[in-house]
Amino acid sequence: MVCFRAGHVLQHRIPPVKKTLIALSLSSLAFASSISTAHAQSADAEQRLAKAQPKVIEWRRHLHQNPELGNREFETAKYITAHLKSLGMEVETGIAHTGVVALLKGGKPGPTVALRADMDALPVTEQVDIPFASKAKTEYNGEQVGVMHACGHDTHVAMLMGAAQVLAEMREELAGNVLFIFQPAEEGAPDGEEGGAELMLKEGLFKKYKPDVAFGQHVTSSLPVGVIGYRSGPLMASSDEFRINVKGRQTHGSRPWGGVDPITAAAQIVMGTQTLVSRQIDITKEPAVVSYGVIDGGIRNNIIPDSVYLNGTIRNFDMDNRQEIFKRLKVTAEKIAESSGATAEVEILEGYPVTVNNPELTAAAIPTLKAAAGDKNVMVIPKITGAEDFSFFANEVPGFYYFLGVTPKGTNPATAPSNHSPRFYVDESALAVGTRALTQLALDYFERQENQ
Repeated sequence: MVCFRAGHVLQHRIPPVKKTLIALSLSSLAFASSISTAHAQSADAEQRLAKAQPKVIEWRRHLHQNPELGNREFETAKYITAHLKSLGMEVETGIAHTGVVALLKGGKPGPTVALRADMDALPVTEQVDIPFASKAKTEYNGEQVGVMHACGHDTHVAMLMGAAQVLAEMREELAGNVLFIFQPAEEGAPDGEEGGAELMLKEGLFKKYKPDVAFGQHVTSSLPVGVIGYRSGPLMASSDEFRINVKGRQTHGSRPWGGVDPITAAAQIVMGTQTLVSRQIDITKEPAVVSYGVIDGGIRNNIIPDSVYLNGTIRNFDMDNRQEIFKRLKVTAEKIAESSGATAEVEILEGYPVTVNNPELTAAAIPTLKAAAGDKNVMVIPKITGAEDFSFFANEVPGFYYFLGVTPKGTNPATAPSNHSPRFYVDESALAVGTRALTQLALDYFERQENQ
């Protein structure tokens, strides 16, 4: 209906119902357009991923043949840096000793997504019969050792290099920025040194680049090739070391009353501290583990020594429980030693915190993982008592960390050589899935934020 009013411009009078229908139609068109754009972007990414995949395999094999230990990844860093610079990115090197970081600025404003890969290898002599097996050797703790990517960090680097290439080719379409983090020393810094994610943050990495979220992945032999395992909330345990020096007074083994026996006190401490988890910690919240790996004391069968050294690890999935275990371990060891006339000096070295997947980010990531690996190849996995220093990043911003299976078809993942084994083997067909997942996690996050 048209209405004329004196002194006014011609106005169209539209009934309220029609206005609503028009608004809904426009909204539907915008939504359809966004879906169409997302599908086109996904198809574009898929073509680029397929083109990049041979290079991902090539990079992985080069890195596997040239492994370097934590805080010593000098050549690895140069290799990564050359690739990132060839993509026209802003690259920063020497972070936390050998870390490499690159910022890809998208063509449109938006959030910053951090994608992380760890670079370091392990002091392991490879026993896998492949053409590109590592022959590298180096000095570790005063000994000559073999060096191997026995945990798959070579694949992590190669997949992130692949994702960097694909996303760099799509930069004008990106509604945000991507921070590529190539992190050293995930397996731990050498004695007397700092390193890894914690040192990167200490040096101001996130303060400078201000990522909104962080994603990371890890290959594992415990899942079949191409299968992705994830878990919302606590995924991996905190990892802490404790050292206990039990001091007594040396005496002849035939006259134990002539001294103070630190061996029996140490034995009682080992047994007594097992009740921390079984009797003193509320394990309905989260599980925990207290394990001893070293008992060292005495040099002769008939001499009760002056001291015994105990060394072990604490794993748990709740940061409040973590502090409670620290406190109770110290009190229990000291009081047991005191009851026999000995003393116990307890030192706790805090390691990696609990790796916690942000529930909202996890829920949003599941469709992406299913698109990358297939619906049937994405599953919830149990908690893992291993630890990861990605946890430091996930403590700063919402984080999501998942596992990618690399055990070949026909091999039982339950019996396949585990990560850190000299026989750890990667079926390289998994790398296409991992590269796709990393790439699409960034793209889908941008899309969600743009459509909010």
